[in-house]
Amino acid sequence: MLRHPRNLGQSRGIRSGVIAAKGDIIVTLDGDGQNDPADIPKLLSALRADPESAMVSGVRVRRRDSASRRWASRVGNGFRSALLGDGASDTGCGLKAFRRSTFLDLPYFDHIHRYLIALVQREGGKVAFVPVNHRPRQTGSSKYTNIGRLLVSVQDLLGVRWLQRRHGGRADISEL
Repeated sequence: MLRHPRNLGQSRGIRSGVIAAKGDIIVTLDGDGQNDPADIPKLLSALRADPESAMVSGVRVRRRDSASRRWASRVGNGFRSALLGDGASDTGCGLKAFRRSTFLDLPYFDHIHRYLIALVQREGGKVAFVPVNHRPRQTGSSKYTNIGRLLVSVQDLLGVRWLQRRHGGRADISEL
């Protein structure tokens, strides 16, 4: 088991786990019980079915959140998707499967977990989307409010957009 000396957030937790992992494929899910582990085989199957896929992201169906949370998510995801052009409708779903090497190639920053899809695509990776179950929260409480999430997301969103514009494209290397 890995443990940080204090709470460093979801993105740092994911990064620490990926660095410590030995396998080629990583699956993430939130620890609050809202993601259904029974959906993991669907993600793995989709990732393995297409050798060009770098990531498969869950898309929550029949969300079990409050109406205000669902509304804020829909507005936020719509704005983020329009600005980043990544085709993602649900970046808040913690259920994702990706290749370890793909993740380690991404530029790290706090809250990166919200932008994995756009960043994987920035590196030339193909991302697929799979519908997954969503359950009521079983443990813990959300660390985000709608306003708090908006405030931290705007700066990160602009930073990711900057990264996209500054990227020169995938650089395939061949030996002479």
